[in-house]
Amino acid sequence: MLANELDPAFKRRVPIVLRLLDPRPGERILDCGCGMGFTLRALAELYDCELVGLERDATTAKRASIEVGNGAAVVNGDALHLPFPDSSFDKVLMTEVLEHIPDERAALHEVRRVLRRGGSYTMTVPNQNYPFLWDPLNRTLETVAHTHIPSDIWWLAGIWADHQRLYTTATVRDSLETVGFVVDEIISFTHYCIPFHHFLVYGVGKNLLQRGLLPDGLAKSADRFRARENSGSILNPINAAARFLHWIDRQNDGLTDPRLSYVGIAVHARKAS
Repeated sequence: MLANELDPAFKRRVPIVLRLLDPRPGERILDCGCGMGFTLRALAELYDCELVGLERDATTAKRASIEVGNGAAVVNGDALHLPFPDSSFDKVLMTEVLEHIPDERAALHEVRRVLRRGGSYTMTVPNQNYPFLWDPLNRTLETVAHTHIPSDIWWLAGIWADHQRLYTTATVRDSLETVGFVVDEIISFTHYCIPFHHFLVYGVGKNLLQRGLLPDGLAKSADRFRARENSGSILNPINAAARFLHWIDRQNDGLTDPRLSYVGIAVHARKAS
């Protein structure tokens, strides 16, 4: 399912969150901020659970609903006002969402509210200590001028695109514990990458794909949802690039050195009694 993935952080993030989430048969799981539904679709294909996706943007929610089909119910709603009763989910998943929300604490209280007693919360956020090569422009601005590209200049903002904040392992732990979560595990992932990787994948590649500017053959190899349609031909330049990127990403296997910078942080936490 991840064969087309050109973002090494996303490619590594999905199996990490599935392991931390540890879905069990019959559990009711919320993917809060499900986006276009890739992780939700993976959950639907791999596990026998009752799945619900929530997405704030109505157009994106419609796309997610199409992608997951009957595998999940997708709701158009806001993470700050979850349209669900108290204690209605066994587990909540939130990947690359919390950093977008202005009122972080209110969002975390909402997640805790809809979790059942002892329920778990799996989430990922972007790391404030990201690799220089991931976003050289913002890293240089942060180091020299203590600033970054404004988050609303989405095509150039890099790791700051639409983000209110980035996190460290310490600040994400503090945010969770402050609202009553018990943190069980924190994982930092993806150090090795190519220069301007974030900008190339999202500022250029995603923009071309979503605007329909790629020929269908290239689109099949660039769209993370269409991996099963990709012939895998090495003559396709995107497939060739993907093999090179996957080779670089393999250098991240088993990497746990705390002295290194990483793109993402994954956390598994529980709702305290």
